[in-house]
Amino acid sequence: MAAGNVTGHRFLYNFRKYKFLLYQLVSRDIKTKYRKSVLGVFWSFLEPLLTMIVLTIIFSTLFKGFGVENYPVYLLTGRLIFTFFSGGTTAAMRSIRSSASILKTVYVPKYIYSLSAVLSNFVTFLLSLVVLFLVMAATNAPFTLYIIFTSLPILALLFFTIGVGLIVATINVFFRDLEHLYGVLMTLLMYATPIFYPASIVPASFRFIQDYNPVYAVIECCRSAFLYGKLYDPHQLIFALISAAVAMIVGLALFYKYQDKFILHV
Repeated sequence: MAAGNVTGHRFLYNFRKYKFLLYQLVSRDIKTKYRKSVLGVFWSFLEPLLTMIVLTIIFSTLFKGFGVENYPVYLLTGRLIFTFFSGGTTAAMRSIRSSASILKTVYVPKYIYSLSAVLSNFVTFLLSLVVLFLVMAATNAPFTLYIIFTSLPILALLFFTIGVGLIVATINVFFRDLEHLYGVLMTLLMYATPIFYPASIVPASFRFIQDYNPVYAVIECCRSAFLYGKLYDPHQLIFALISAAVAMIVGLALFYKYQDKFILHV
């Protein structure tokens, strides 16, 4: 407990001290992502919209949208949330190795690089929500006050992504094959999570994947508000919050334990 308090104290102290640098790194990541692109940051809106249109056409034609009410909103909600988790953790995993030259010359808290990688993806995710609201308006989805309450599961998702990002960033320094394995794992998790199809078609023997999946809990919370105009199941929110807290504690503990050895392996 004492070690956890010390770790948390150092994390918060460094966060306050280097928050301007963190802002600069997030800004740099976003600018780099769209550098030399004709449409620039507009792709944050266009990419999820075009993908949603393509997938809706495919699944509505081949599978009749699985009988899901308002399939475009159902699909876009799940995909935006999963894309943020996958993109954020993947960027965090690569952040330490990609910053090796700076780490060897200037002292900066190393977690700042992993944190900025997640936050730049979070900014893109928030921009993408504009597309979701436009699709909701176009498909007559209900706009209720419960949409405001989605900020809680989304906040849980942000911290869960940071925690998992710190874990995979640490492991990737010592086990570089993780970069190749992680893409496969994310693809497997994406298809095992009811993003494109309803949860009801999953065989009972495989439903543990969604029952113990914090990302799916956040997706369901958001679908309740965005798609059905009602408040989510509080048990799913509690599960997402506990998962985020556990991921942050494990991520910080693992990162701080091994960060002094990073410079020998990057």
